[in-house]
Amino acid sequence: MKRNYKILIAIVCLSVTLFAFKINSTNSADPGRDKMLLELLTFVIEKGHYNPATIDDAFSKGVYKDYIQALDPSKRFFLQSDIDEFSKYETELDDELIDKDLTFFNLTYERLIKRMAENKKVYKEILSSPFDYTIDETFNTDYEKAPYAQNAQELKERWRKQIKLSTLASLTDRLKIQEDKEKGITGKNTEDTSDILKQGELQDDLGYKQRNKSLDTDKPKTFEELEKITRESSLKSLDEYFGFIDDLTRDDWFSVYINSITSRFDPHTNYFPPEEKERFDVSISGKFEGIGARLQKKNDFTEITELISGGPAWRGKQLEAGDIIMKVAQGNGEPVDIVGMRLDDVVKKIKGAKGSEVRLTVKKVDGSIKTISIIRDIVEIEETYAKSSIVEKNGLKYGVIYLPKFYIDFENRDGRDAGKDIAAEVESLNLKLRLYLNICVL
Repeated sequence: MKRNYKILIAIVCLSVTLFAFKINSTNSADPGRDKMLLELLTFVIEKGHYNPATIDDAFSKGVYKDYIQALDPSKRFFLQSDIDEFSKYETELDDELIDKDLTFFNLTYERLIKRMAENKKVYKEILSSPFDYTIDETFNTDYEKAPYAQNAQELKERWRKQIKLSTLASLTDRLKIQEDKEKGITGKNTEDTSDILKQGELQDDLGYKQRNKSLDTDKPKTFEELEKITRESSLKSLDEYFGFIDDLTRDDWFSVYINSITSRFDPHTNYFPPEEKERFDVSISGKFEGIGARLQKKNDFTEITELISGGPAWRGKQLEAGDIIMKVAQGNGEPVDIVGMRLDDVVKKIKGAKGSEVRLTVKKVDGSIKTISIIRDIVEIEETYAKSSIVEKNGLKYGVIYLPKFYIDFENRDGRDAGKDIAAEVESLNLKLRLYLNICVL
């Protein structure tokens, strides 16, 4: 037991030191902080883990495989020459971990950023002209068994076929919907067409209509028109995907590397960087301090997608879904322009302690610009918590409890948790059923 206390004290000391690195750093590389994190990680998994693993060449190969797969699971970025260069480190990662050496990570990170920038140009070029669907082509979607591209031209061809396959599936759905409409078939739930729903492509019809006002949109579209809409939709989806990728920092990719190491011990050992830890705390407790709005990045803009019922923004009745946030100010401070800012950084500026003020400059749905003051408060995400109801089947009454997930507030012993709420729901159901029986008797 004494040994365990010593380990715990050492971990706490290292954690405090690591936190100091974190709060004084920016998104740029901080080798001292990263090495400190590796030192803490090595200490914990060697001394504090319930089943320590041997850090050797076999361990290194496992980390290498998991990490490379996590970086490029669809083999859309790295070339075979990159993998050949990376593979020299396949049995050296155990030594790098012990020596706090970041050579392999720096190499893979810089190469990944380079390849992503190159391929951002590729998909735009591919989608700039119509596809020829009369050509008989094949594409292997088993990415795990597929080889890496030998050169840039081969990788470009892989992108072309992959995008063509995706657009063909969406185009087929569009043609089928239009055909059913012409035949007068009703009741078909277009939401069942998974490709269209997942990509949000049905919404693009409106954009197409706005760009082609002279076109009678009530008439059936030609194949060429539907093909163009599909390519525009695919371009929009890929722009949003790369926009998300561009928002990831070096720290985010370093977390991928760290978790490739921790996963070699067991599937439940994970590293949470501070931002991810904060998101986890919100998820597991079902509450946070802020304004109570869900945000979404759309190109360079941050849009409000939903107001959480009961939250400050919802109570104020000034914000609404669809509003675009342009600037954020703290209390009487100067507003900060957030256009082009990554979503996580925008969230940091808007969230804050209960009772504090945040002022949002927003572009309303009607196009007007308005500055809205909101006092932050504790926001509870009701869909997190257990709920109950009484249902009847075959003449019998049943009490049903729905538990979306397990939750607990680690910061407050008296706060809500799944165990206490389930007990309360059971008691509530018992009371309701007893009352129902009494009413029946009377």
